[in-house]
Amino acid sequence: MKTLIGRLFHVSYTVEGTWRLLKRHGRSWQQPARRAIERDDAAVDLWKQKVWPRVRATRRPATDGSL
Repeated sequence: MKTLIGRLFHVSYTVEGTWRLLKRHGRSWQQPARRAIERDDAAVDLWKQKVWPRVRATRRPATDGSL
């Protein structure tokens, strides 16, 4: 959560500060106790191999006249 807050709002919080911020806004730090039963590890691996490289692909290099 601390990293997410930093990325979204460009501020830095300690772990304790993050807890206090969440509590102040009526939120809690929730983490799943275990993996979902419905999780399909084979489908996750396939997605990582096929889809993720396209999603993560680098942008085209800038050319003259482009912003």
